[in-house]
Amino acid sequence: MDDHAQGDAPPIAELVRDHVSAGDEVADIGQMPVSAPASGYRQDLPAPKKKRKRRRKRRRGVFVRDNGLCAASLVPPPLPGPVPSPQKSRSARGRSYLAHLAQSSDARSEGLYAALDLGTNNCRLLVAKPGRPGRFHVVDAFSRIVRLGEGLGASGRLSDAAMDRAVEALGVCAEKLGGLPLKGVRMIATEACRSAGNGARFLERVRLETGLKLEVIDRRTEARLAVSGCSSLVTQETDGLVLFDIGGGSSEIALIDLSSHRTPRLANHIVSWTSLPTGVVSLAERFGGRDVTRATFEAMVAEVTGLLSAFDGSERLAHLAGGARFHLLGTSGTVTTLAGVHLGLRRYDRRRVDGLWMERESIDQMMETIRGWSFEERQANPCIGAERADLVLAGCAILEAIRRHWPAERLRVADRGLREGMLNEMMARDGVWRRRRRGGARTA
Repeated sequence: MDDHAQGDAPPIAELVRDHVSAGDEVADIGQMPVSAPASGYRQDLPAPKKKRKRRRKRRRGVFVRDNGLCAASLVPPPLPGPVPSPQKSRSARGRSYLAHLAQSSDARSEGLYAALDLGTNNCRLLVAKPGRPGRFHVVDAFSRIVRLGEGLGASGRLSDAAMDRAVEALGVCAEKLGGLPLKGVRMIATEACRSAGNGARFLERVRLETGLKLEVIDRRTEARLAVSGCSSLVTQETDGLVLFDIGGGSSEIALIDLSSHRTPRLANHIVSWTSLPTGVVSLAERFGGRDVTRATFEAMVAEVTGLLSAFDGSERLAHLAGGARFHLLGTSGTVTTLAGVHLGLRRYDRRRVDGLWMERESIDQMMETIRGWSFEERQANPCIGAERADLVLAGCAILEAIRRHWPAERLRVADRGLREGMLNEMMARDGVWRRRRRGGARTA
């Protein structure tokens, strides 16, 4: 589900939003320069002499008024140039982006990095620049619900309307990337494109119309990226955790054991993982998401529980589960929505949600509250809205099945995920966080 866009954790990837949008710049239109008088101008003629004096003053930026008129206003307007076409094609935008990326591929390590995630429900882009060691600053971000996987469960194919929505959102991403000095970029597609019969054809259309070449990642990579993106929310007091990412068409779960030793790379401590072939879109389409009775909700929980029972490695944290140094860590629109409702936000605020701790009793209360709301009441809540009103209860059912399988007293909320994981890995790969010596050399 959607990112609605820190805590006391060790700083692996701190997000600091420097600008609302780095692409929304306004160009300053300066005054047309005035040339100096010609060197052969005759000075014994009075009229040219007066004109030369006025020009000299304009060059110094002084406005001389003559009969109430400003001399600057007498400068002729610039000749009309070619007017750019307002209907620039997506393919042209894509070619511009690809050409710029090719020129920037050898840019310095201080350049920008971009990560794009096309999921079953959302299209998300994040652009950032490296900050202090282990951190980065967000320069621009984009997120739009496209519901690419709408109807996929029944037909096995991406619908024309869903593909159109996704291509339109990806066109916006291509425009945002077009003028940036990109040091690194990674663009991925997940479950909808993995499982759709026409997924490959859709990705070719994306390439032709936007210039963006998306990589379909496997479920193992998706789980690893989710872990990498949430590293900074795992504290030194944690011995074990279950990290889960409830998506639109699949849900990734990783079991992480930190009890014996700890390294800076959290993904090194994954002892078991799984990818459930269900998410908020597929589950809501199967059981209905608009009018959900308690019996329907429990039926959804039971289906997810059955999938979890088939997970062979689910007991790898049995020695830590339920203890004070064990917790859940959720990265998805479901948990961020619960957090927003829990805080009573009149408008979603990522700064208050990301990294929030929720106790078991608070989660129970929020689940009960949302289950009791009608579809219209869910729509009216500012942290749910019309776009998620029919999906939120399916997400709650998946969360409830996870909580029953791995009981924990606390849940930490993460408004981050695959994009942040990609940025972390690209910057670490390029060594941008290696400290510089006084003389400018890098240290490992």
